[in-house]
Amino acid sequence: MSHQTSTKNKTTPKSSLDKPWQVVALNDSVNLMSYVTMVFQKTFGFDQNKATKHMMEVHEKGRSIVWSGEREHAELYSQILHQWQLNSIIQKDA
Repeated sequence: MSHQTSTKNKTTPKSSLDKPWQVVALNDSVNLMSYVTMVFQKTFGFDQNKATKHMMEVHEKGRSIVWSGEREHAELYSQILHQWQLNSIIQKDA
């Protein structure tokens, strides 16, 4: 005797799936500004100006969104920043 059950696919609205994850670099009192700039260049491929812009945003505002995209990539980038001894978090784009 076989028993089949019907299941309905539960779907999440497309708009919530499209929202990217952000990597947010956070300020700390340990790392030199030149070091943070270098890490941004090596990690994200930023040129000197873009890396400096994000470093200054971290320095002045306490945080900077340095990358946005798929969650898995955001987690990897955040982990890489942690390996460089920089504070970072990931968050869902609002």
